[in-house]
Amino acid sequence: MAKTSAIERNRKRQALAKRYAAKRAELKAIARDTDRPVEERFAAQLKLADLPRNSAPNRVRNRCEVTGRPRAFYRKLKMSRIALRELANNGMVPGMVKSSW
Repeated sequence: MAKTSAIERNRKRQALAKRYAAKRAELKAIARDTDRPVEERFAAQLKLADLPRNSAPNRVRNRCEVTGRPRAFYRKLKMSRIALRELANNGMVPGMVKSSW
């Protein structure tokens, strides 16, 4: 069995999270609704637990779009500090001059 990279694993998690988002939200709403019977709420919790683990949005890691680095990630730019510095030095980030970072 071939090893998958962390970037590919993360992409699969993003796809699963997107695919199960509606179902997960629906089950969570049922589980939190105090007007419903306890049995129905518990059944919703069990169905929620049966969903794939990687379909939870908090399992998706923010990664640099350029290098795949998970740390020092700028959300607005979707890249790590190292990739940002490299691209800024080469003049490939519009509006960014060396004095601005």
